[in-house]
Amino acid sequence: MPIVVNLDVMMARRKMSLNELSEKVGLTLANLSVLKTGKAKAIRFSTLESICKVLDCQPADILEYSE
Repeated sequence: MPIVVNLDVMMARRKMSLNELSEKVGLTLANLSVLKTGKAKAIRFSTLESICKVLDCQPADILEYSE
């Protein structure tokens, strides 16, 4: 898939666990795990906004287009 999810990279930079992000964003561990592993087919803008707010980053820090 040409869209690469770098959520794990941003979490590592912020020294945040998946459990902590899950609590702060309000998503289940299962949903965040699907996103983190790149298996998600879509992401809501509201979810992306919440993740960016908690991790203090831009959407481009999490999502990358790669051919």
